[in-house]
Order: sequence, then C-alpha cells, then structure tokens
Amino acid sequence: MRISRVVVKNYRSLKWADVQIVESATMVIGENNTGKSNFFNAIRLCLDSQLSSSFRSLQKDDIHCHVDQAQPFQVLVGVEFTGFEGHENEEALLHGTQIGPDRARIFYRFRPKRAVREAIARAEQIEPLTLEDYGWELFGGGNPAVDLTAIEWNHENGDLGAASVGLQYLQSYLVVFLPALRNVEAELQQSRTSALTRLVEACAIDPAEQATLIAAVQAANTQIEASPTIQGISNSIDNALKEITGPAFSLDVDLGLSAPTFQSIVRNLVVLLSSGLVNQFEARRNGLGLNNILYIAMLVEYFRKRAALGKTAGELILIEEPEAHLHPQLQATLVEALRALPFQSMVSTHSTQVTGKAPVSSFVTLTTGADGVPFVSTPGLSAPLTPGQQRDLNRFLDATKANLLFARKVMLVEGPAELLLIPALAKRVLGIDLEREGISVIAIHGTHFGAFSRLFSATCLPKKCAIVGDADIPPADVVPGDDVPVQENLATLEGPFVRAFVGATTFEREITLPGNLTMLWYAAQELHAPSLQASLGAQIPLGGVIPEALKAQVLRTAKRFGKARFAQVAAGHAQHAGELPIYIANAIEWLRQP
Repeated sequence: MRISRVVVKNYRSLKWADVQIVESATMVIGENNTGKSNFFNAIRLCLDSQLSSSFRSLQKDDIHCHVDQAQPFQVLVGVEFTGFEGHENEEALLHGTQIGPDRARIFYRFRPKRAVREAIARAEQIEPLTLEDYGWELFGGGNPAVDLTAIEWNHENGDLGAASVGLQYLQSYLVVFLPALRNVEAELQQSRTSALTRLVEACAIDPAEQATLIAAVQAANTQIEASPTIQGISNSIDNALKEITGPAFSLDVDLGLSAPTFQSIVRNLVVLLSSGLVNQFEARRNGLGLNNILYIAMLVEYFRKRAALGKTAGELILIEEPEAHLHPQLQATLVEALRALPFQSMVSTHSTQVTGKAPVSSFVTLTTGADGVPFVSTPGLSAPLTPGQQRDLNRFLDATKANLLFARKVMLVEGPAELLLIPALAKRVLGIDLEREGISVIAIHGTHFGAFSRLFSATCLPKKCAIVGDADIPPADVVPGDDVPVQENLATLEGPFVRAFVGATTFEREITLPGNLTMLWYAAQELHAPSLQASLGAQIPLGGVIPEALKAQVLRTAKRFGKARFAQVAAGHAQHAGELPIYIANAIEWLRQP
C-alpha cells in the first residue's frame, strides 16, 4: 500500500496543492521557506496517530494568510491510497474509505463546528467567527464523483457519504517523522519509545531466552558487587542515605549494570560500534551524520520485523533535510537505499546531491510564485515531456544541473565556458551578481534545451528560464558523409516562462569585443599562447571593429586549450573586461524583470 495523492488547501503557506505520488521514495524539493515542512505536517495531520490532537486544533498561524478568518473557511488535507487490495491488514485499515477499485481516501477538515454551520445556514450567525467556533474532523471514503478539491466548508460529510475515521484505527499505519535538526543522540538512548526498544519488542523474545539474559545480568551484578572498590562506594552511599532519611524511610543501596528484569535489560541496551581504530564504542562518540543513518537503519529493521509479524498496515518515513548532517556521498547512498526499500518514504531537501540521485518522476517541487505563494507541482507528470526527454532529464539532472529546481530564475547555457565566464562578466560589466539576483546559470553540456525548458510552465515550474545559445553554424571540421546533429529551433521552445537569446556565432567569438581584448590578452599570457597574445596586443590600440580573423583565432585557441580551461582563466582576469555581448545582456535584463 502506498500514498498515491495528497491534496492540501489553506494550511500554513500552502494555499493549494494537488500532488500525484508515483514512486515509493518521493523527493520534496524547494528553496528555503517554500513549505516543505508544512507539506509533511499536513500529511501528519491526516495520518499520524502519534501526533497529539492539540496540533490538529489549528491556531491562527496555521491558516493561510490569504484566508479571511472572520468568515467561514476550511483547511483540508486529503490523502489517497492505492495498492492495498489483497492485503488483509491494509484492507482492514481502509475499510469504509474506499472510493473505487484499489482506491481509498482519508481527509482531515478544520472548519466551523456543526452548531455554527447550522446557525450560518439559518442566517443567525452575526458576530465574526473566531477559532473557538472551529473544530477538526477525520473522515474517509465518500462519493468518488466529489473530488477532494471540490469539498467546501459547508459540505456535510454525511451528504458526501463519508465515514468517520478514528485515530485508533490508524495505529497500525506507522508514520515516523525525522526533523532536520533533531537530537539523534538522545533518540538513540534507551527509552520506552526509542527505535531500539521497539525493535527488541518486535522480535518477541521467548521467556526462556529472557530468563537466560536475566541470569547473565545477575551474574554480572554479582561480579561487580564483589569488587572491593565498588562495594566500598555502595556502602558509603548506603550509609549516607540512611543518615539523611533515618530508619523509617531507608532503602538498601547496591551498584550494578541493570536491575535483573527483562524490561530493565531492554531499557539499558546500547548500540556498540566498531571501526578500524576502535572496537565497541558507544554511538554518542559518533558524529551526527552517521548516527542519523544508524537511527534510520534501526527504524527500517523495525519496519521489517513489524511486517514479518503481520502487525502492520503500512509505514511512512518522513525525513527532513538529510543534508543537514550528511556529506554528499552519504546523501546519495541514503537516497538509493530508500528507493530500494519496500516502505514508502518522503524526503524534503534543498540539496542537489539528493535530487541528482532520484528520478524526475519522484520529484514534488515547491516554487515561490510571482504572488509570493508557494506553487506545488510534480515535474515528472505535469511537464509535456516525451519518454526520451524523461530519460534525458534523469541522466542529466545531476548535482550541478539540478540547481535549476531550486533557483528563482534560470539561465540555461550550452557548456562550461558560458557557465564560468558569464557570471564574471555580468558582475564586472553590469555590476550585477547573478546569484544574489536569484539567477542560476546552468550548463546542459549540449544543445538539447528542449527537455529542460519544458519544465518551465504555469503547471510545472512557474519561473523564468532564459536559453542562451549559439547560432546554428556547421562545425568547420565536417566532411561530406559525416553525421551532423539536428539543431533544435530554439524559437519553438519559447512561452510565457521561456525566452531564447541566441548569439550570431559562437560564444568565444561573441565575447571577442573591443572592451574585452585586455582580458583576453591576460588570459592568453597565462595560458602561454604567444601567437594569440601578439594578435590581441596588436589590436588593442586600434579598437574599432574586431577582424573576423582575430575572433576565429580566439575560438581556435580556446578549442586547443579546452574551452572550459580558457573561460576559467579569462574569468580570473574579468577585472579587465568592459563589454558583454548584447544577447547575453538582453537575457539578464529579461530575467531581472518582475
């Protein structure tokens, strides 16, 4: 069984969200303050039986800021399930909530109480409403013809054919929420609710084995008590206690590893780790990152034990920003491990290392819209992509290109030369820091802009994308019979959120402008390219129109030394630059417009 859809209306920063979930491991992606945590909290309102009921009675700040709280309104969170048919526990959990073959839904509502609704219907409610007039409800099922998005505050659950869902029925569906900045060391310590305690209890150790463990602890306590020093400390504490309490309230004091009961043994168990340097050390000596992985590993094993015992109707792990504690390689391995598990998980992140390891079909993106309200979408489903373009994105959205998912505005360029040099030129010539403007320059390492640009639309990523490309000039080394790639018509990719800005030739030729000759001269000097250095030196005092032969020489030199290397060196001398190609300046100007 898995969650297949989530609908959120008017909860915190999420005015509206309707998300299809198709993967077992979902990546909830967005820049800071777009509502990733609110998305998780909304799901918990609907499904987490361990969440205190006081959190379901919403406060003023839990309601979207555009809602007029003096008038009747509703906060709704709906979750749809699929994949439960044929599984007894899951069918029992969702009994009465089905809305079709292998489809069920549970929804949370925070709306005016029944008496208030009836008063409003009779036109008797005169005073402005307050939160005291509101209450929360948890229902499921209902008429499938009435979609979750169509349920309004005054629609009665009975009229919808929905059935009440008690929190006690949700206890067999385990929701585990791991916040970003959590005290994982304390969570690893033994307590009644720790992951290790639950794992041991799920193993159902038989009485004979329990007796063996108790006997081992009793023997260890006897040995410890036989130590003269320990015995002396025990006696001194015992005497001091009796002096303070007197004989009427005195207790006998002994020191030992644990009380000789099975429950005490379980509470006092600790995880011991070993490395190449140290054997059997406690987890508190570990770093936060590995301890977080250790905690998740124990949860996963606990889920497996629950499933083996037939005591579960499903599990959901909500992991908030794993990059807070994990280095890039561990982030990647965690994502791959979660995708391989038979349990559903959702990970919120603003790490390109995390998104670079997940398919586009697993993305739920939150983007700040033009009105400041977060927009929630699923690029793998809402973007008009062909199967081939989907595969392209899965291959190419690595840790560098995935930055387009988080940026406010995007400039797509062909290769590393533009990536390295355009920001430096913009800062020097225009006085514009592209990163501070929220503009990310993304190199796609090719000319296949279509797969990327189609992500930017009103239904997917509603933010500006400027395509900065070269003109369609055939390569100089083409001979008859050679295969030449078909150049994409960039004008056909344009739309409300996408504009194409194309140079007359190639990037290296375009930056060979009178104001940039000194920068290029210093770059040639550092690269030990004396021929180009001499040609540039001869042209600098002349100024005016740059000869085509010099532009071609700059391009040939960049190719021989490597375009990326040439651009990297030139960017180091950007303080000598004075011009920006007009097509690039126009792209920046368009991106900066509201």
